[in-house]
Amino acid sequence: MKAVIQRVTQASVTINGVVKSEIKSGLLVLLGVTHEDTQEDIEWLCNKIIGLRIFGDEQGAMNLSVGDIDGDILVISQFTLFASTKKGNRPSFLQAARPEHAIPMYEEFVSTLSRKRNKPTYTGEFGADMKVQLLNDGPVTITIDTKNRV
Repeated sequence: MKAVIQRVTQASVTINGVVKSEIKSGLLVLLGVTHEDTQEDIEWLCNKIIGLRIFGDEQGAMNLSVGDIDGDILVISQFTLFASTKKGNRPSFLQAARPEHAIPMYEEFVSTLSRKRNKPTYTGEFGADMKVQLLNDGPVTITIDTKNRV
């Protein structure tokens, strides 16, 4: 799995002109799933995201997690995170998981985040043409790949 985590003061996702989800302060997570991903990847990535200390404390130092600030999380499926641009100018998406694997993994990721935080996780819609708006705070943007844990 690959994730792009952005600290936001607000974020929303619109599908067919209708706002499906919106959050205030928290994290926008763009999530890509590959065919090799497992439940272990979900657990590890959820723990990493929940524990990231990227919010400012009283002194402005990044010492607080999304839970510490009671922030929200919006997760958007993003198969293009697995784009390969090695050959030519048209990206290849062969490393992105097919929907029959990606959808259950995405849904389990969202469910696991909600369960671990005891708080709803907001989403877009897998496979939909989504318009994502955000106000990146900082900006702070972190990338995580579950295959590069060391």
